[in-house]
Amino acid sequence: MKVGIIGAGNMGGAIARGLATRGIDKGLLPADITVCCPVQKELDALKSYCVKSSIDNADAVVGKDVTIVVVKPWLLDAVLAPLLDKIDYSRQVIVTVVAGATTDHLIELAKPYCESPAVMCAMPNTAASVGESMTFLCAKNAGAEQIDAVKNLFDMLGETMVIEERLMGAGMALASCGIAYAMRYIRAAVEGGVEMGMYPEDAKRIVMQTMKGAVALLEANGTHPEVEIDKVTTPGGVTIKGLNAMEAHGFTTSVIEGLKASRK
Repeated sequence: MKVGIIGAGNMGGAIARGLATRGIDKGLLPADITVCCPVQKELDALKSYCVKSSIDNADAVVGKDVTIVVVKPWLLDAVLAPLLDKIDYSRQVIVTVVAGATTDHLIELAKPYCESPAVMCAMPNTAASVGESMTFLCAKNAGAEQIDAVKNLFDMLGETMVIEERLMGAGMALASCGIAYAMRYIRAAVEGGVEMGMYPEDAKRIVMQTMKGAVALLEANGTHPEVEIDKVTTPGGVTIKGLNAMEAHGFTTSVIEGLKASRK
């Protein structure tokens, strides 16, 4: 498979690094990946990953099986416009990683060249660079083989879920924005540890391992989080006091409202 990536910023760079390091075991070589970006400095940051690079976006389209467009929403139309006549619509798939982009909009853009182009919208997160992304994917006019091929591609970056397009906003809030929300919890917990007398690096290490342990328990046991919470909340104990204090300060409400606010 030949993959083109347009955009080498935080998200585009994360996808490129993830595919270059995790794709080899799946038969995707760094030389099969072409990253295009007008900013040479961002391309230079990927040199050690041995991917091909170019300042000409057409190089991410011509001869590629999948082209992943990772640009700011307001740049999408301008970036795609000069490339639409270079796409082989009989076999190529265009995938956008653009907040708010829709498959209908992509189809409308391509209509002068193809009545029913295969298009997809993907929403990974920056953990793609370390192979731990949670990616959401929706498609239109794409066959099962094309969807499977793109899903397998993003599976190299973590876990991928094919969902209805109407749920993409919720997925973005939970996983893409969710990375920032998880980091904010870690920061708050570390600050709390420091206030209680821990050194910052020790507090960070403790919080990170505790989060890894919480995730491992849920994965191993397949339980609801509340079941695991009940196991450590003894009557009159310190855990229930801490949980109640958090709730009194709006913990759950803040999380839910934050997710709703970031949903498009």
